[in-house]
This record gives sequence, C-alpha cells and structure tokens, in this order.
Amino acid sequence: MIKQYFQQAWAQLRQNPIISVVNVTGTALAIFLIMLVVMVQQVDVEPFAPENNRDRMLYYNFISVTNSAWGEGDSNNGCMSVQVADQCFRTLQTPEACTVYTIGTVTIPVNMPGQAAISVDMKETDDVFWRVFDFSFTDGKPYDKATFDAGQPVAVITRSVARALFGTDSGVAGREFLLNHAPYRVAGVVRDVSTLASMAYSQIWIPYTSTDTPYDTDTGGIMGNFSCALLARSRDDFPAIRAESDRSVRVYNTSRQADGWEIIMRNRPYDQEKNALATSSNNEPDLQGARIRRLMVYLILLLVPAINLSSMTQSRLRRRLAEIGVRRAFGCTRAEVAGQILAENLIVTLLAGVLGLALSLAFAFVGNDLLFAQSFSRTLNPPVVSLSILVHLSTFGWALLFCFVLNLLSSGIPAWHAARVNVVEAISGRL
Repeated sequence: MIKQYFQQAWAQLRQNPIISVVNVTGTALAIFLIMLVVMVQQVDVEPFAPENNRDRMLYYNFISVTNSAWGEGDSNNGCMSVQVADQCFRTLQTPEACTVYTIGTVTIPVNMPGQAAISVDMKETDDVFWRVFDFSFTDGKPYDKATFDAGQPVAVITRSVARALFGTDSGVAGREFLLNHAPYRVAGVVRDVSTLASMAYSQIWIPYTSTDTPYDTDTGGIMGNFSCALLARSRDDFPAIRAESDRSVRVYNTSRQADGWEIIMRNRPYDQEKNALATSSNNEPDLQGARIRRLMVYLILLLVPAINLSSMTQSRLRRRLAEIGVRRAFGCTRAEVAGQILAENLIVTLLAGVLGLALSLAFAFVGNDLLFAQSFSRTLNPPVVSLSILVHLSTFGWALLFCFVLNLLSSGIPAWHAARVNVVEAISGRL
C-alpha cells in the first residue's frame, strides 16, 4: 500500500509538472522559513559544546539590591560580588557544582616579547568553570584549585590564539606570553568556541584571582563583576535548588539587616530557556509570553502557504474526480479516499520538507552573521556555526512536525470534499 502511494504521488508530479514545481517549491520555502525561526531559537537553548549541559544549568547572571535608606522601589542592578557568590551560592548542597566567572568578555592585548600585540577576548573564571563547561583540550589542561587559590598567572587559550602567538597550537602548554603586558603561562589549549555559547565563550580564560579585578563595588560589597552558574545533577533537582537558593539568600539578607541591604532575586536562578530571554537585571523575563509569540509566528508561517497550497491541491483533485468516482463505485470508502489523498500529499510534503531543511541549513552556514547576530555582544567576533550547533534530534523532529501540520492544513479540506463527492457526479466529472 505504501509503495502504491509513492507511485501515485510520483505519477501526479509527472502529470502536472508546472503545478508540481510550484507545489514543491512553495512547501520547501515554507519549511525553509519556519526552520530558520526554529534554528535561531535553538542556538539559545539546545546543548552544544562547550555548553553540552545546558539542560542541567541554572544561572544567576544578575542580581538586584536595595537599601532601606533608598526610596521605595529603588534598586541597583547588575552582576554580583564574589562575597555574595561565596556566601549565598557556593554553599548550596543540592547542585553538583557551582562556578563563578565574569559574565562577559573584555578585549585585551596579548603578544610575545618584541612582537606586535593582537586583541583577544578574555574571561575571568574560577577552577570549577572547567567542570561545569565541557571544553575540548588539545594541549595541556585547565588550571586547578591550587593554582586558582594561589592566584598564579596562567591561562587557557584557544587554538587560534596559540597559532597567532606561537605559530602552532601543539606543544605550547607551559610557554609564556604577555597578557596586557604581564607575563602569563599557558596552562592548556582548547578548540575555538563560538560566540553563540554565550556563557562559556572567550578566547583566553584566566583565574580571576590572578588579576586586580575588583571583587565587589561600594554597594555594600554586594554588587561586583561576577555571575554564577549551577550545574544540577538532574532537571528534577531544579525545584530543590531554587528552594535552597531562596533560603540561602534570606539568611544573607537577615545578616545585612543592620545596614539595610537586601538582595532581590526576581525568581532566579533561571534555566537556559528563561536565561536566554533575560535582557536586563531588573525585569523578570516573560517566558509564557515568549512561547505564545513563538507559537503565533509558527502558525502564521504555516497558515499563509497552506492556504495557497490548498487551492492548488483542490485544483489538482478536480482532474481526478472520475478516478475517485470509479474507486467509490467499486466499494472504496470515504475514509480510504481521504486517507490516500492525504498520504500522497504527505509524501510530496516530506520531499519538499527535506529540501526546505537543507536550504535552511545551507543559509544558516552562509548567512550566520546576519541570522545569529547578537544585539548585546561585547565582542566584535562574528558568530560561528557548525553542524553540532545547528543539527539536533529536535531539529528533525520540528521539521517533521511542520510537514505533517502543513500537509493537514493544505490537503485536509480538499481531501474531505473529494471524499464526499457524489459517485455519479464524480464519474461524470462534475462537482
């Protein structure tokens, strides 16, 4: 039966080449557009190296702080101090690990003595950072707790930076270079990281204990230059982690009552999906609203081509009225007629869907600067995409789902009408 559907679909494509080309092209373009929207959203939430643990991550990118001496509703918003991270979040027992790092990157000069300097992106981290994010080391290893606690001037660099400094990316661990005019030693070399890995991205990573970066500001020692991420053992632990986090912050706030300081968490920590929507520290993202808007975009991108494709399907079925009438006369049920029409159109839709998915992947590679531009990125480096970033099991799942829905929207009503046509009128070719 399935073979028959394929044969019938192929025959229909050959009998009406112009309509077939328009039908396949229209379907492919519809899948192409909607998959581009899906991919833009996926790079923010789907796991890829070195953020393969996104499904188990919780983030405190920012916090808010207020003081009883300030006006009602006034707050200071931004990153936290190391003191807050140590007292409120590093002490949590439920997560597997907690890492503290500077949220963005800063551009600094690096060079070998006597050579011209180049500008690279730098992030300051603790030693736990290398347990939470899974980097691929090609030489050396990450700095450990002893090195971090001692504040030793060491660095993990990318392969591209290693080649720029030393002319090679192998065998450079242990060699020295100048970072912002200060001598640093290479601890390890990792594969280059795409800017789309917004939490892990950098070109050089160093211990924040090795610099003079202020651990806190004058906001009661609460605000600073750091953010915090938790790695849960399982997503099932998220409620317990949030509950423990709330208790820890309440204890901290109680200890600061004498000087009037209070941390406002705004329902943090956020998971990957909610964190990707957070554009400011003093406003909680509207996750439900974002999902509804995304669904509306999907429906619009599906309904508009479905209406056009439905009229073409109806036109093509008019030429098959006699065939449908004969099948009905020989005992074929309405359900079987409608099922065959839907199955034949689904085959064509799937073929066009494969073409549309291939086009979207190709466009994502060619137009990555345009498609994945980051509004608030602090680096001038363009986003780099790869198959590991774009292609996930969910990518094919979404494409298949959209093909099914588009097929039902474009062929459902014509198939229902064709199945209900009177046998005599169908054989005579009249509706």
